[in-house]
Amino acid sequence: MKRRWRADLRGVYIIWYRDVLRFWRDRPRIVAALAQPALFLFIFGSGLSASIGGAARGSFGGDYVRFLFPGVVTMAVLFTSIFSAMSIVWDREFGFLKEVLVAPVSRSAVAIGKALGGSTQAVLQGSVVLLMAPLVGVTLTPLLLVEVIPLMFLLAFALTSLGIAIASRMKSMEGFQVVMNFLMMPMFFLSGALFPLQGIPAWLQVLTRLDPASYGVDPIRRVMLAASGLPDEFARGIELLGRPLAMAEEIGILAVFAALMLGLAVRSFAAQE
Repeated sequence: MKRRWRADLRGVYIIWYRDVLRFWRDRPRIVAALAQPALFLFIFGSGLSASIGGAARGSFGGDYVRFLFPGVVTMAVLFTSIFSAMSIVWDREFGFLKEVLVAPVSRSAVAIGKALGGSTQAVLQGSVVLLMAPLVGVTLTPLLLVEVIPLMFLLAFALTSLGIAIASRMKSMEGFQVVMNFLMMPMFFLSGALFPLQGIPAWLQVLTRLDPASYGVDPIRRVMLAASGLPDEFARGIELLGRPLAMAEEIGILAVFAALMLGLAVRSFAAQE
């Protein structure tokens, strides 16, 4: 039993290391992945901030771009984490996955290694976007990094596990991309990354409360706003049952979702042929 545990831990490490190494060596991918966050932050954010004028100054603590920045960071985490699961479909098409599945490690170790690898990629990508903070007036401090990076990792782990659960059932990269695009865009737009979740229509409130990304965006925004000395009126917690949730409650909900998605991913891998 002890030997089996060691083999599984080594398998988790090797799969994690392989995915992170592939990501790190693909420098053009890292640079290209910055294009979309930069587009939202400097073009969409600046244009919308100018168009709504005084409303932006009154409602968003003086600058809509600073309100938008945490959402852009989580956008990089969301997209990278879910699409990192594409490597499973790629490995299946080229036969590498079959070699992994016949290795003397449990399939749960393979799923966990993939989840950790995708989460690490997403955190690295989000950290690169986080370096843009001084450009938009968000204070970047060591304490902020200590608080934000674990939140980014938890969100990334939950979404990567979701992506793995789906990718393990897909037979082609084209099919996976269609499903992910259909899933990711609503998840991103309903997360509160682009607008506050307070004061929205009731039907939209229901959808945002069902979106797991909402429980990752709000804690990250609250931490960044506090570090910058900005009021957190528009990040005072997602309201459930008539009251705003504390940050610890939001993190707890996201952690439960992450555990459920990891269990689903492990189960999906166990059913692989």
